[in-house]
Amino acid sequence: MKVQTTVTNSLDTLKGVAVIKRDGTKTSFYSYKINLVLRELKADVDTQKIVADHLLQQLKGKDSVDTATIANIIVDALRDAGHDEMAASFLKYRKLDEEEFANATNPQYKLNKLFDRNSRVVHENANKDSKVFNTQRDLEAGAVSRAIGLRMLPQIVAKAHMRGDIHWHDLDYSPVTPETNCCLIDFDEMFKHGFKIGNAWVSSPRSIQTATAQMSQIIANVASLQYGGCTANRIDQVLEPYAKINYEKHMKDAKEWIAPDKQEEFAKAKTKKDIYDAMQALEYEINTLYSSQGQTPFTTINFGLGTSWICREIQKSILKIRIKGLGREHRTAIFPKLVFTIKRGLNLNPGDPNYDVKQLALECSTKRMYPDLLMYDKVKEITGSFKAPMGCRSFLQGWKDENGKEVNSGRMNLGVVTVNLPRIALEARGDKNLFWDIFNERMSICHTALKYRIKRTKEAKPENAPLLYMYGAFGKRLKRTDSVDEVFKNSRATVSLGYIGLYEVCTTFYGPNWEHNKEAHDFAVSIVKAMHDDCAKWEKAEGYHYSLYSTPAESLTDTFCQDDIKKFGRIENITDKEYYTNSFHYDVRKHPTPFEKLEFEEDFPKYAAGGFIHYCEYPNLRQNPKALEAVWDWAYDHVAYLGTNTSIDQCFKCGYKGEFEATSTGFKCPQCGNNDPATCDVVKRTCGYLGNPMQRPMVHGRHEEIIHRVKHMNAGMIANAAKFERDKQADNVRIQHHSHAN
Repeated sequence: MKVQTTVTNSLDTLKGVAVIKRDGTKTSFYSYKINLVLRELKADVDTQKIVADHLLQQLKGKDSVDTATIANIIVDALRDAGHDEMAASFLKYRKLDEEEFANATNPQYKLNKLFDRNSRVVHENANKDSKVFNTQRDLEAGAVSRAIGLRMLPQIVAKAHMRGDIHWHDLDYSPVTPETNCCLIDFDEMFKHGFKIGNAWVSSPRSIQTATAQMSQIIANVASLQYGGCTANRIDQVLEPYAKINYEKHMKDAKEWIAPDKQEEFAKAKTKKDIYDAMQALEYEINTLYSSQGQTPFTTINFGLGTSWICREIQKSILKIRIKGLGREHRTAIFPKLVFTIKRGLNLNPGDPNYDVKQLALECSTKRMYPDLLMYDKVKEITGSFKAPMGCRSFLQGWKDENGKEVNSGRMNLGVVTVNLPRIALEARGDKNLFWDIFNERMSICHTALKYRIKRTKEAKPENAPLLYMYGAFGKRLKRTDSVDEVFKNSRATVSLGYIGLYEVCTTFYGPNWEHNKEAHDFAVSIVKAMHDDCAKWEKAEGYHYSLYSTPAESLTDTFCQDDIKKFGRIENITDKEYYTNSFHYDVRKHPTPFEKLEFEEDFPKYAAGGFIHYCEYPNLRQNPKALEAVWDWAYDHVAYLGTNTSIDQCFKCGYKGEFEATSTGFKCPQCGNNDPATCDVVKRTCGYLGNPMQRPMVHGRHEEIIHRVKHMNAGMIANAAKFERDKQADNVRIQHHSHAN
């Protein structure tokens, strides 16, 4: 049912009046906000009209007005209408708003929530073990930084964040420190020219073992100088020259000690062993590192495009090591995230030169979920050039330097602000015009927030993060006196507008089973396109690349939903689930085929090119990797970035392998009931990264979302459906050819 819009309509003439906030920030006059206030106060239509008349009389002809004056006019109008209690309620609401802001900006208040072991604070990052000292220290520092950070933000942004209208990500680090978010580390530049960490100057590596050792140290340092993920792009090709040095050394030895016809065989065998050992060391080093933030560095490695025997050996070693697992129990490694590139003509089809590596990748995915896939042609189509994501899903756009050279590694993201789309829909109550009015106001706040992120990040000095700015991680080597803006400006860096909950938005307007409703789907796409268009407009005006980002929402899926339960109550299929659906994803409770799910989602990333991922849920696929390959092959021409979610849990007490049973508090072995983290290995995809909820618990909403996920068909059905989809595509091609011929 649509809300009464009497006030909104009558106050449209005040849209040109500037509203001055308490901190001096200026915004437009949004008449719908008066309507929402009066709705909260349960004012009838006559009372709404009285308030509107008072506002029109006293603000007519004014260029600007402060919020206190607007509040006083509303209070006077309510009292004149005989609604003293309503006026008192309004004043109480404003007072509570100020008290909440005072508490949120009080470091001691934030510390008290932490020391009370508030689960939303302690478990907001599934990669942090809150039981260990260094993580506890980081959480304590983060609690204080949140309070100080809210004071630093423009007040309109800080209050929107506190209310749950938007979310300023990583408030425990930014804006108190002007850190960047995530990046593609320029390992190639650093290896070739050397770098400095602390007091040590590190020269170019002379073996692949040294190169991967340096790589792990770079990753640890970069992870401590920013707050998001880091990626090694095309790692097989980056490491190839250093493995070649190993080969040349072994050939030199072979010429001295080995018969001529066996020399190359000897050198290759020794080099392959070196490659395997180096990649295994990298895997163990990353999983045993702690950054200064008290967590394992969020690390991604991309591989698959190299064609030489050395590159192929690096690719195969990465996969074999992951298949083997960590330690004597062969547990699934959480880091680094593996991202394998598939490319037509290289490894997609039988007969392609690297098709055997794809088969190994399939085996690895059925046993360890990773690698996720990058479809080469689609990545280029959507983002403008091929590159891996920064961290789990943040993508750079295609970009060339002043010499016309394409640049990807060494670039970065400056941070994310996410809008709560379900709240806008709930506030609009079925009125699409009102939805767009609220949407535009929230976009204005997000723009203010993102502009501040850029401004604050530019206040860093190169010496604050020497490895990033002075020693090559960000691709350039700045002097101490240079501006860090040299690596941000002219759209070299990205800053991201995030979003969550398209499923809940369309459920509000079209009901819970809207996925096959074209009008609903078009409406969802129109929302994403509108955000994309705003980003493009901001970039054109300011010269920084505003990208649209499909937020992973590891803890935000819980935070926004809990905020809205308090505001709107438990609404069926929206807030009663106790989580919001990530970005543009299909409702996790439903049973589409993998092909239906991906076809539904494929329209969104072309607008949200700044960050996206698709994934499908499968049963245990160890015995039928060809079923998974059927999905991969079909997906190649439809989506750019695809993850595999399958059952890989293990119980070391009874030997069970498969899907652990979800409970209200965690997971247990369905065979023996074991739920001891020491004797079981439970791995789930939290969002873009994998997580181990038995070792490091997640927030409640993310746990609820995970246990509600259903499988998208069994292996046999997948294979049959794939054949049907291929036949359907072939029929469509034949029809098109026939049509063109005629």
